[in-house]
Amino acid sequence: MGIKLELLLVVLIVAMLSLAYTVKLSDDVSAKKASKKELEFTQTTFTEVDTQKLISTSFGTYGVREGGVLKIQNLIYHTASIDRLTADRGRYVREKVYLDGNVRMRQKEGFNYKSEHAIYDKKTEVLTITSKFTAVMNKNVVHGNTARYDTRKKILIAKEIDAVVYTAKK
Repeated sequence: MGIKLELLLVVLIVAMLSLAYTVKLSDDVSAKKASKKELEFTQTTFTEVDTQKLISTSFGTYGVREGGVLKIQNLIYHTASIDRLTADRGRYVREKVYLDGNVRMRQKEGFNYKSEHAIYDKKTEVLTITSKFTAVMNKNVVHGNTARYDTRKKILIAKEIDAVVYTAKK
């Protein structure tokens, strides 16, 4: 009893066709993880204005906007009351700028601040320092753990401070 050659060929052809229809080879782009970047830039300056005046300018060496959050490397920020606010990394989330790494703020008048972490609220113009900080103006030096600084009123509220402050002679 031998198997007929035709029957063997039919079985092989059916097996090959069923295998060809069950295996799906595709180079579908939608199957791959798509990037969610909305914006990517290098060496860019952003200028924020309203109908009457310049509100602020920001400069960054590299930045990405994903999911409504703008992340900037080597951020330099400037407003009417802040001469220069710099950080290694900055994140814009709505009206707040989260600053991390080597945060420095130089004012046109007043103290200059150094810290590692801070949050700047653009709407209220308040800098909240969330790590140890140093504030310097001439010979006056203030060290502290956390602080809240109103850039409009130039009022500093700090916790656990160590300060050397020189006053004017009367």
